[in-house]
Amino acid sequence: MKKYILMVIAPENFRDEEFFEPKEVFEQNGFEVIVASTETGTAKGTQGGTFDIDFTVDRAKSERYDAIVISGGGGSRKHLWDNKTLHKLLNDFNSENKTVAAICISPVVLAKAGLLKEKKCTVFNDTESIEIIKKAGGKLDIEKNVVRDGNIITANGPAASKAFGEEVIKKL
Repeated sequence: MKKYILMVIAPENFRDEEFFEPKEVFEQNGFEVIVASTETGTAKGTQGGTFDIDFTVDRAKSERYDAIVISGGGGSRKHLWDNKTLHKLLNDFNSENKTVAAICISPVVLAKAGLLKEKKCTVFNDTESIEIIKKAGGKLDIEKNVVRDGNIITANGPAASKAFGEEVIKKL
């Protein structure tokens, strides 16, 4: 039976490695990857990569996927951190005990959705991101590249991209 992963990226300034490397790991392991964002069209990465969005997050339904993975990059702060529709979707995945994963500064989205309270996690070494996750009750360890606590997986940046993808596969 085919398995599906929903990846969420910002429509601009997503971090290329944090999207393309895990996506490649997922596809090499037989998963189909569907990509959503807050806008349709072609998303543009910070390193020049582009990707055509399949649809917007408001059209995504948790029951259709085995995991949700949020890529990082500066665009996450602007487009994903405070997106209430994405927060609800993340809570739907979490309540179904499905894999919820985020890399770089995108673990902040999980914190703002209320999913990191008392959870071990990591995030990119960014003062604002660290403060938000601490206020949300996350048990931060920014020295670790990838942290898994139950169904939640976080990673701290571009260098962790492949290991992040592999940890999601291991959980699935």
